[in-house]
Amino acid sequence: MYNEMETLTKQLVSISSVNSEPEGEAKIAEFIYGYFKNLPYFQEHPEYLCTIPLKNDPLQRKNVFALLRGTAGDYKDTILFHGHIDTVGVEDFGHFKEYAFDCDKLLDAMLASNDIPEVLRKDIETGDYLVGRGSCDMKSGDAVFMVLIKYLSQNPDKLKGNILVSFNPVEENQHTGIIEGLDHLLALQKKYGLQYKFAINNDYTCPLYEGDPHQYIYTGTVGKLLPCFYIYGKETHVGQCFEGFDAANTAAELVRLINLNHESCDGYHEEYTLPPSVLYMKDLKDFYNVQTAQSAYVYFNYFVHNKSMDTIMTELKAYARTALEHMMTRINSQYKEFCRINHQEYQPYSYPCAVLSYDELYQRVKETYKGDLDGFLSEKTARELSEGVDKREIPLHLVETLLPLAQITTPTIVLFFSAPYCPHNTLKAEIPEEKELYDRIADIVHNFSEEEQLPYKILQFFPSLSDSSYLKIDDDAASVDLLIRNFPDMNALYPLPVDKIQELNIPALNYGCYGKDAHKWTERLYKPYTFGVLPKLILKTIDNFL
Repeated sequence: MYNEMETLTKQLVSISSVNSEPEGEAKIAEFIYGYFKNLPYFQEHPEYLCTIPLKNDPLQRKNVFALLRGTAGDYKDTILFHGHIDTVGVEDFGHFKEYAFDCDKLLDAMLASNDIPEVLRKDIETGDYLVGRGSCDMKSGDAVFMVLIKYLSQNPDKLKGNILVSFNPVEENQHTGIIEGLDHLLALQKKYGLQYKFAINNDYTCPLYEGDPHQYIYTGTVGKLLPCFYIYGKETHVGQCFEGFDAANTAAELVRLINLNHESCDGYHEEYTLPPSVLYMKDLKDFYNVQTAQSAYVYFNYFVHNKSMDTIMTELKAYARTALEHMMTRINSQYKEFCRINHQEYQPYSYPCAVLSYDELYQRVKETYKGDLDGFLSEKTARELSEGVDKREIPLHLVETLLPLAQITTPTIVLFFSAPYCPHNTLKAEIPEEKELYDRIADIVHNFSEEEQLPYKILQFFPSLSDSSYLKIDDDAASVDLLIRNFPDMNALYPLPVDKIQELNIPALNYGCYGKDAHKWTERLYKPYTFGVLPKLILKTIDNFL
């Protein structure tokens, strides 16, 4: 198995499947489908193997599903394997870029180079590492699943249950593959009476700090929001710079307050998220002039373990109010000193400032709008979607449209949310069946840890964004409703089938291949664990449950 998994990983890496680039994600899906189609089990049972194209996708991407049904009895218990088949781009590879999808040639080029980090050189000189884009995130994890299905399909009579494997595109940004795949999971559940016990993702795991000796198992996944702030200020000529309220400067103050702020880390049972990170920031001037910025836009990555939407919105609106207050204080403190050195009389400036949620802005407009406001906004969304406008820009344009309709002319910050939204989930001790599953997994991992003499650690949340978010949702109905009301035209821009996720409610574990530096040109996979140890752990789990 080790050799086949390594060979298969190299083959998968050789297929460039960079997210959103033409052809690649479709080609790798066809390769995986072809692998299963050639297995005797699926030649005998072709009805258990399929590809399902994504809806209205110009890149013709598709999900791949393969169902292995055990014949040891009429058992319904089913374990889901799932992995993503896309990667991030290769621009960061620099002069190694031409070898980014060839594991062997890239390794030779790196070994021959005098210009690689010493820690990378020490690793690859051992012969234990595989390099290349996607080697760690996560084509090796896919390869492990593929070979294990091949192995298990040789003896379906030993399985007291079923294994369904799902390979999904578009994980690296919108998660469209897994979201659209929910329909097929529900269809199979209904058709064959499947009872999904849990899912295993093989997305990459890595050291969490320098010298970290642990292997990690995750019993859930972090959630993610994209809080966005539209800042409307008061423009002025630079010759009267103190008479304005600079939106760009206010955006910078928001970034200073929120970015990397540990006070926004969300803790659950002493396990904390990373703090918010700024992802995008700009003023909204279209051209150069000597007028200060009237408006600006900034959004953040915001991880969630257990906070309610109400708590999150209260926190973010407080940051916005503080930013406005700091700006007003800065204008007057600087103006006071300017007046002092110029021997002018000082009179402080004062502007009424406000912070609104999108829902508050929308409701204010709806009270006085003559006509179909929802239809008007939906038509604008549909038009911009057809023009290929980025899904983070369309909500901004809706806010810009509503602001004058609300007759807002003073400095205001509008808080709203945009795509993607990744629900958080974990196995909770407060829920008896989830505690029972956690305890069984913990026993398997503990015993396996002793057998392999490896230090395992079980954590509640996979810390990177994952398709596992769309198998189970821990947000309650009130939180989801509050999010939807403050996500402009969410049904069109990010139609998340919350009801289907709740119906499936599949606990989401991550076992994971093991390596370093995912999303970097130094990405590398540790082969002895991924191809030698990980498959045994998965088989131990299958043996325990099926």
